[in-house]
Amino acid sequence: MKITTLNINTPEGRQRRADLRNRFTEEGDGGCREAVAAILARIRREGDAAVLDYCRRFDSPVMTLDTLRVSAEEFALAEREVDDPFRQTLRLAAERVRVFHERELEDSWMLTRDDGTITGRMVRPVDSAGLYVPGGKEGSTPLVSSVLMNGIPAQIAGVGRRVMVTPPNREGRVNPALLVAAREIGIDEVYKIGSAWAIAALAFGTESVPAVDVIVGPGNQYVAEAKRQVMGRVRIDMLAGPSEVLIVADDTAQAAFVAADMLAQAEHDPQALAMVITTSESLAGAIVRELELQLPQLPRADIARTALNERGLILLADSLEQAIELANEIAIEHLELQIAEPWQWLPKIRHAGAIFLGSWTPEAAGDYVAGPNHVLPTMGTARIASALGVETFLKKSSIISYSRQALEADGNHIRRLAALEGLTAHGNSVAIRLGQR
Repeated sequence: MKITTLNINTPEGRQRRADLRNRFTEEGDGGCREAVAAILARIRREGDAAVLDYCRRFDSPVMTLDTLRVSAEEFALAEREVDDPFRQTLRLAAERVRVFHERELEDSWMLTRDDGTITGRMVRPVDSAGLYVPGGKEGSTPLVSSVLMNGIPAQIAGVGRRVMVTPPNREGRVNPALLVAAREIGIDEVYKIGSAWAIAALAFGTESVPAVDVIVGPGNQYVAEAKRQVMGRVRIDMLAGPSEVLIVADDTAQAAFVAADMLAQAEHDPQALAMVITTSESLAGAIVRELELQLPQLPRADIARTALNERGLILLADSLEQAIELANEIAIEHLELQIAEPWQWLPKIRHAGAIFLGSWTPEAAGDYVAGPNHVLPTMGTARIASALGVETFLKKSSIISYSRQALEADGNHIRRLAALEGLTAHGNSVAIRLGQR
């Protein structure tokens, strides 16, 4: 394994620092973009027939329109196929996610003035939300946590219709753990479709799959590109890139912990980004040795090795101040502070998707049972974006109510601004009410 180690104050280190600041990728490669555009156009034009054709070609050749939606019998079978320990863990995770996200629910509010003017904001959920959950192919893992992280905030927001889409296996079945998780949080509308055609069906609607207002959930480059192309017609959670972790570590950090957390991120994807900024050169060397020790023990060692060889990075900083400032510049998805006094440095953090404080807080806790959402901004977008939450499924309407007295008081101001902008009818709409024509 080859992992790059650089001092951030060298010319090469400064160049890498600039590259990290500018790592945002707006679009996938041209071939993916064109392929997805063709899929979206065909689904919009042909509906169910196109969805079924793609599903048969790429996922399950036995799929029919009658079996596209998960049946009550399939839900019942799934319940019998999972064990009690899984149920216990599922319920614990669901409760933690629910309790955390209940604090995010926003209230409508009103302001009143003495002249009778009422203004305010009315908060309402969208009518429907689509949840994309990867799965299907042999060897793929059921992302149960994605069901919870996407479905529970929508439930708390009050979304009336929540629909899950997930690709089936060759036999046309969905992993039972995913179905049990969906049922646990009250979702019973599940379709066995995946990739870009699933996003298209959710965005445009077909004869069998009514369109939704919001689409959330992780996926491969085709899913991400499809979400990018339908954005605006529907709301999406975010344009997500490969998963990322940045660990700020001082000489109190344990190399084994740091290496383990780098590997936890690297095993996601060959393009995953696992980085460390440390003030200790000896720790940097110990981390590399730990990576070489732990890596061969992983079932997904090939994926993790590729990620570390191609994108893994250890940066040496002169001080914690310099390390924290660089962390803010990078605006990482997952930021770990494996330092002596993490809470002391927390106020200095301005840009991160999620922050993990102390050596006993692995990023994996946030992925599964801590409670905060694990759908987080990547590629530096933590500068401007937040984790998925209840607000993803809410919209706000402004409320304005004038009395005659209030309009008389504001009328000249409205007319003056309308005249300045050359919008005569705007001014007349006030004048006609006040008999000033």
